Amino acid sequence: MDELLSAFEERLAEVNSYIDFLWMVENGTRNGPPRIEGCSVPISAVQQKILYSGIFLQLYNLVESTMTLCIESVANATYRDGQWLPGDLVDSLRKEWVRSMARTHIDLSSQNRLDYAIRMCQHLVESLPVAEFSIEKGGGGNWDDNAIEEIAERLGFKIRAKQSAYRGIKQPFRDELGPLALVKSLRNKLAHGAISFSESVGGLTVQRLQELTEKLVNYMREVIRCFSEFILSHQYLVPTKRPA
Repeated sequence: MDELLSAFEERLAEVNSYIDFLWMVENGTRNGPPRIEGCSVPISAVQQKILYSGIFLQLYNLVESTMTLCIESVANATYRDGQWLPGDLVDSLRKEWVRSMARTHIDLSSQNRLDYAIRMCQHLVESLPVAEFSIEKGGGGNWDDNAIEEIAERLGFKIRAKQSAYRGIKQPFRDELGPLALVKSLRNKLAHGAISFSESVGGLTVQRLQELTEKLVNYMREVIRCFSEFILSHQYLVPTKRPA
């Protein structure tokens, strides 16, 4: 779906712009400590690493925003046209609909649980089409390639990435972690104060940060393709209900 890829590319443009800025900073070190024009004090090595560390936050933001939009797009497809009944959905999506309607994933009082159950029963008795609902995406702070593959399987399909993209995201990049797993780990450590911004960069150069970005981006484009194919081919519906 074009809107998924367009949203991804829009956020990616910000990441690429930031990397371009980091290249300017790093290239400036060839003539000594880099400095901002008009500023008498140069950028220190620690400040330079702090600037570099921002890429981890931006990349994780790119991943989480993409997954949120992909998952929302699956839910939207089931009710967008107002013609599909709960029974038209494949088991995996019907479970998500029930989870949302009956609030089975939330602690409720006995009365509230009964109210939600009655609402769902009424929906089924009256043979109403699937109305707007949300899929519990989970993830929150924990999106890596394994989590992405798990949510896809929960929705009823597999992430089948090109071999080069799959290999790039699975091979260790640093600290025995693949690119996406590393970004998730560093982002979480920064968010919880377990590591400083300068420490998170370690010895990574802008060249390595760009390589990290490219491997992550290649995989995420494959994720978007798989979600788009799932939606466009109506795989969220039982085979007998899929449009020809």
